[in-house]
Amino acid sequence: MDMRKTVLVTGGAGYIGSHTLIKLLQYDYFPVVLDNFSNSTPEALVRVKEIAKKSFDAVEGDVRDQQLLTSIFEKYSRQKNPINCIIHFAAHKAVGESVSRPLKYYENNVTGTLTLLAAAKAANVKRFVFSSSATIYGKPHFLPYTEDHPVAPTNPYGWSKAMVEQILKDVCIATPEFSAIALRYFNPIGAHSSGLIGEDPKDEPNNLFPYITQVAVKTRKHLRIFGNDYETPDGTGVRDYIHIEDLAEGHVKAIQYQEEKQQTGFKAFNLGTGRGTSVLQLINAFEEATNTKVAYEFSDRRAGDLAAAWANTSAAENELNWKAKHGLADMCRDGWNWQKNNPHGYCNNNK
Repeated sequence: MDMRKTVLVTGGAGYIGSHTLIKLLQYDYFPVVLDNFSNSTPEALVRVKEIAKKSFDAVEGDVRDQQLLTSIFEKYSRQKNPINCIIHFAAHKAVGESVSRPLKYYENNVTGTLTLLAAAKAANVKRFVFSSSATIYGKPHFLPYTEDHPVAPTNPYGWSKAMVEQILKDVCIATPEFSAIALRYFNPIGAHSSGLIGEDPKDEPNNLFPYITQVAVKTRKHLRIFGNDYETPDGTGVRDYIHIEDLAEGHVKAIQYQEEKQQTGFKAFNLGTGRGTSVLQLINAFEEATNTKVAYEFSDRRAGDLAAAWANTSAAENELNWKAKHGLADMCRDGWNWQKNNPHGYCNNNK
């Protein structure tokens, strides 16, 4: 009989979700994945099993489907190890699209979480780890961002994350035994060291790093850098890039914190490296780590982009016993290893 602790992972086939599955399996948890594959593919789950050499369950469906959620919780409640924790990744995540289609983002990201929380309450599941974002901070009042920085998002995506955090705070007040941890990500890049799983944007990438790797593998002609006149060391935007495997490890540390400390209430933690890297520095690091050139050109700033943003990570280091271990060269090498072996992502040449 499988005695591993059972964790429901919504959006588990996505970029961050799939890497977190590997960590959960390594730490001997039993994940139950719920994913509608709207921005992911079942192939990612096949490869996770190949890497981890361990089993887990997967259900195709939507986090907004109350009946489906109820059936999932009921199924595992009849087993030796019922679901006792949720890691909630399932969300739309493109900042630009959120501006043009705000209702889509609020309906999916906020309503989906409400549906999930209602089902969790009915099933008496009281541990929740939420995939949040540093976008909730908005324009920096100070840097690096600490968790008590004012919350003032500049786009609907960020607001959807901030709204869910507020909902979780209110649930914790109403249900004192409930535990919710919001992990505020900075900029995850790279891929699993095996090269079997990685970031696979379905259309044009919304983020810088997959654009770099797609240019390097020649599926795109050149990279556009938005703005080279910011008040930063080289004029390009500065961000806090974190290796996806470090980010994945943070989710396991959050669950362990809930278990070992018997933590209740709401807590938020930044997950980043605590170091800022400019666009040009990232390109240079990539070229050096991979011996591959990246063609780029400058264009005008994008509306709403910040000059610089990076994390203070001392809370996660001190409380979760978590710290980013990988450097920029690791991120670039592993991300390139994924892209060159999968030039068209999981779909190979059919993309």
